[in-house]
Amino acid sequence: MEIQLSYLLLGQVILFIFSLSFLILGAFTAYFGSGKSRIAGIGMLLVGLIIGVFYTWYIHVNKPGYFTNYILLPGLLYIGGTIIGLIIALGLFILIIMKT
Repeated sequence: MEIQLSYLLLGQVILFIFSLSFLILGAFTAYFGSGKSRIAGIGMLLVGLIIGVFYTWYIHVNKPGYFTNYILLPGLLYIGGTIIGLIIALGLFILIIMKT
């Protein structure tokens, strides 16, 4: 049971960091980009916003106090999830920018 909860938390951290990264990178691209890059940045910003809002709604409605109860899990899980989420978001960011 503990391993499943750890993997669940890892997935949630990856999803949260992915959403946050897309929000930041999308805003950056929309502000500094031009033409197709600006449109791609707005799309990334919207995707990050939609995922973030859905994630927040799901956690707070279905599992109130979830993160508070699991705050003492090992820090490596958070760091690993952060790195994986950032790599995925940065890879998609580079792919989108290279295609536009």
